[in-house]
Amino acid sequence: MGSLISELSELSGMLEKDVRQIAKSAPIRYKHYTIDKRNGGKRPIAQPAREVKILQKILIAHYLSDLPIHPAATAYEKGTSIRKNADKHSPSGAILKLDFKDFFPSFRFDDWLAFSVKHDLFEDNEDRILAGNLMFHQARGSSILRLAIGAPASPRLSNLLMYDFDRLVSELVATHTVIYTRYADDLTFSANRTGYLQPVEKIVRTILQELAFPKLKLNDQKRVLATKKYRRSVTGLILTNDDRVSIGRERKKLIRSMVDHYRKGLMNDEQKKKLKGLIAFARDVEPEFVSRLETKYGKDLIEAIRHI
Repeated sequence: MGSLISELSELSGMLEKDVRQIAKSAPIRYKHYTIDKRNGGKRPIAQPAREVKILQKILIAHYLSDLPIHPAATAYEKGTSIRKNADKHSPSGAILKLDFKDFFPSFRFDDWLAFSVKHDLFEDNEDRILAGNLMFHQARGSSILRLAIGAPASPRLSNLLMYDFDRLVSELVATHTVIYTRYADDLTFSANRTGYLQPVEKIVRTILQELAFPKLKLNDQKRVLATKKYRRSVTGLILTNDDRVSIGRERKKLIRSMVDHYRKGLMNDEQKKKLKGLIAFARDVEPEFVSRLETKYGKDLIEAIRHI
């Protein structure tokens, strides 16, 4: 185990004995709280202690950053975004959306060990176990180590562990002229005709059954099939019938209303910051909408909001 311990010590500035002690207890060094879900309910968050975060970030940056992420994975990686994810489906007609249940917690310590052995990561198994202890969380009342929602290592590690799934799904659905992307736990498939999407769900379920890791399950309640006759949403963005990506009518209406309130001096600081974020989001996704705002309200006003 000496190799990884000494390297982490050198890279972090911590003493080797401290790195060893932190790694030993890392799975339980988490702060637990919940945040509201958009559609109701609470999402459990497990945030690692500061020293665990530091070592997780070192592991990702120095040991896992060069490993391949499949192009179908459009979350968490440099150069990816929800806009680019939606863009890939904008020319298509029909879309099928599938969703995983309990995405991050479905990745287990044993998945990491199998992955690290397969890719010959680290010099020996003790170092693989040490790295896994630093990146996986032990929930209260459980003996199983899982990825935590709220840990800096979880996004990158999930994409790495999903590489084989993403590759197999991409290759197999492409034979049916179907486009596939995955934004975290959201799977989107699109095609020119609805019939092309028929075999997709069976392909996905078969791959999930046959893969050695990870062991994931689909959330059947979140399955959506939509054509151009209906509102087609991909990772919160709208696919228009003229092959563009839009922030959607509801967001546009909200932004216009908030700009009007800002112009009249009717907003507090928190509302101003929210408006600033919404305009930045709109500029990234649908810049022509922001141009229309500038025409209606004046470029100086929109620039003032950008620099709040």
